[in-house]
Amino acid sequence: MPGGILKEDPLIEKPAFRVPRYDPLIALFSVAGSLLILMTALAILTIAIPELADPIHLLSVAGDPAIATAFLLTFSAGCVAVGLLVVFGTPLAYVMNRVHFRGKPLVESLIDIPLVLPHTVAGLMIYLLFMSRGLIGAPFAEAGVFFEDAYPGIVAAMVFVSMPYYVNGVREGFAKVPVRLENVARTLGATAWKTFLWISLPLVRRHIISSGVVAWGRAVGEFAAVVMIAYFPMVVSTLIYQRFSTGGLAESRSVAFLMILVCFILFFIVRWLTHRMEDGHDQA
Repeated sequence: MPGGILKEDPLIEKPAFRVPRYDPLIALFSVAGSLLILMTALAILTIAIPELADPIHLLSVAGDPAIATAFLLTFSAGCVAVGLLVVFGTPLAYVMNRVHFRGKPLVESLIDIPLVLPHTVAGLMIYLLFMSRGLIGAPFAEAGVFFEDAYPGIVAAMVFVSMPYYVNGVREGFAKVPVRLENVARTLGATAWKTFLWISLPLVRRHIISSGVVAWGRAVGEFAAVVMIAYFPMVVSTLIYQRFSTGGLAESRSVAFLMILVCFILFFIVRWLTHRMEDGHDQA
């Protein structure tokens, strides 16, 4: 425009910033971060090398029905816990992001408290709440549902310890969804429920998946909170402790290696699929 200010055309895509082939800052950060990766890799190798050196013993341990039952119980309870978090935690994350109210810091503190509690304290809280004489456990006990030394108790403990990881992660996802998109949908006649289902929820799909994976990992790795409400049936963490107490390092190390191997494979598959989803979204 003659005599005017030249404005950038918003439709013209700007070139993305490209990191140089050699960037001293990236190199320094890579070295620093590699120390953490190295520590994790060495910790895994200290367990993996002795087990891989005796594959016959490892196969015999893997074929133990008690171990297969513990793995199935642990992973299924973790999936149920994440399913409950998706149903109840997703609406909570939405409210915590979209609504501002006077008692919000209190609610945020209640959500975060499992992060800082010692696991034994979390287990004690779960036991007192869900035992047969507990505030929640008593009504269920009258209906014939028990949490002590039972599958529901394992799930309850897993939900409690993994709740902050899921709710906070999904809440960050909703924070990235522009409110104006929801407002536009509402002005076009969509109800609040349809706006949530068709606009907001699909945009936080990746956060739900990633937060669910983190929450699942936290759930299946819990020991103290689970063992205080339900020593039996045994989850993997309880089984490893029991094998260490009765059979020593060799028995517990084999179960631990199987747990590491299975979890690593599962996490790798989920992360790979998540990256594929992100690449497909970027290309679209």
